[in-house]
Amino acid sequence: MKILITGTAGFIGFHLTKRLLRENFQIVGIDNINDYYDVNLKQDRLRETGIEEPEKNAIVTSSLDKNYRFIQASLEDQQVVKDLFESEKFDAVVNLAAQAGVRYSLENPQTYIDSNINGFLNILEGCRHTNVGHLIYASSSSVYGANKEMPFKTTDVVDHPVSLYAASKKSNELMAHAYSHLFKIPTTGLRFFTVYGPWGRPDMALFIFTKAMLEGNPIDVFNYGKMARDFTYIDDIVEGITKLIPKAPDDESPYTAEYTQAPYQLFNIGYGSPVKLMDFIHEIEKNLGIEANKNLMPMQKGDVPKTWADVQSLHTLTGFRPEVSVEEGVKRFIDWYKKYYNI
Repeated sequence: MKILITGTAGFIGFHLTKRLLRENFQIVGIDNINDYYDVNLKQDRLRETGIEEPEKNAIVTSSLDKNYRFIQASLEDQQVVKDLFESEKFDAVVNLAAQAGVRYSLENPQTYIDSNINGFLNILEGCRHTNVGHLIYASSSSVYGANKEMPFKTTDVVDHPVSLYAASKKSNELMAHAYSHLFKIPTTGLRFFTVYGPWGRPDMALFIFTKAMLEGNPIDVFNYGKMARDFTYIDDIVEGITKLIPKAPDDESPYTAEYTQAPYQLFNIGYGSPVKLMDFIHEIEKNLGIEANKNLMPMQKGDVPKTWADVQSLHTLTGFRPEVSVEEGVKRFIDWYKKYYNI
């Protein structure tokens, strides 16, 4: 199969690319390599997959695997995306490129509309006009907003987002459903729950806390530490996506809502068990041998106190269950961090 993966200089896209190349898929990657966080980290991820000198709007082939080609471009560039779909004729698309981050959306809202809405529309149009067999796209646990009933289920009402980032991800689900209904494009949305691990994003808590503690700086702990997250290790996320690629829905998919007739499905992808933030911090302290100096602070705008994924439907369809505990996952991340930064 030939697969387009968007966001391959990003955290999840990088790991998924490596995994699918090991299984001899043909991969075309696309990423605009923006400066939302450290561009050097993104460039190093690309180098790990054999992309040494990406060229804007031009496809280059990996020096490590001829089955991987990469183009530096933005999904908002309608003509580039259109040309890419028409020339490559993808069997499947995994859309992981997006402007991420709840807090950043408070300061830079336009970026989220450009990337997450307009960029996703161009992906949908590419799938529509080239008969792509399966579109898998990243949604987010943030769509659940301030829902209080736990665990979160994909059948829950999610009409009250508490950040523009969450609103953009809910919009993606609605856009995908419309295209599935109108044009019979098989789409699968994945609500990711707090993904972490080696090569992770520097704007995420694990990265922020580790860096601050090693530098002897205090860490900001919001909601006075009364938080819990369904932390999900990157290898588990990649395993779940890989198992879903051949599971394109049809009009009668058991995970399509009763009121719609469209090849559309939606899943949570998480560990399935929330971890208290203070316990998570303790694991970092244990692995670093450093006790954190904690600034206990009120909840931030757009944040929620707890997330917890109901992952039964994904298991029923694919047999997938996450395996990496927080204890093991934090250890692997810190081992990578020390090696990457020569600590």
